[in-house]
Amino acid sequence: MRLELLLVLVAVLALVRSEASANLGSVPSKRLKMQCATAHCSRYRRVFEEYIQRYPDIHIEGENYLPQPTYRHIASFLSIFKLVLIGLIIVGKDPFVFFGIQAPSIWQRGQENKVYACMMVFFLSNMKENQCMSTGAFEITLNDVPVWSELESGHLPSMHQLVQILDTEMKLHVHMDSILHHRS
Repeated sequence: MRLELLLVLVAVLALVRSEASANLGSVPSKRLKMQCATAHCSRYRRVFEEYIQRYPDIHIEGENYLPQPTYRHIASFLSIFKLVLIGLIIVGKDPFVFFGIQAPSIWQRGQENKVYACMMVFFLSNMKENQCMSTGAFEITLNDVPVWSELESGHLPSMHQLVQILDTEMKLHVHMDSILHHRS
């Protein structure tokens, strides 16, 4: 929910900024892209809001960093399996008859207390799905050039460190833009 709110806020601010810079006939804006796990995005929102004010021509994008396709497929399978299992518990059908084996005692206890069994299947399955989908990534690129990678560094940057990195990158890009304009 927080990530969606952050993305909407960033998209609206970036859209307003890009329209303003387009109306001024300025050079194309720089694009700062942030890919992260949901928990990390909310922590760094203040820094990126500050950058929108400091560098009005910058376009900030935020998105989730997707896990490997194998883990995404496992999470999708678990989601479907969870729903089928909850349905079987509620209806009271014994899936073990189909395989020609006797139902284990845990299935029989689940049939005696269906609400508890459904809740446990739901919560345990969601825990495993989230584990498969979690990357712990915090990746930042400026004009498709990597600026920070938690996957490579193994840790999150401090707020001060992030501000320094982004300031250095922005100054470098401003300097490079001025060199290009002088040559043309």
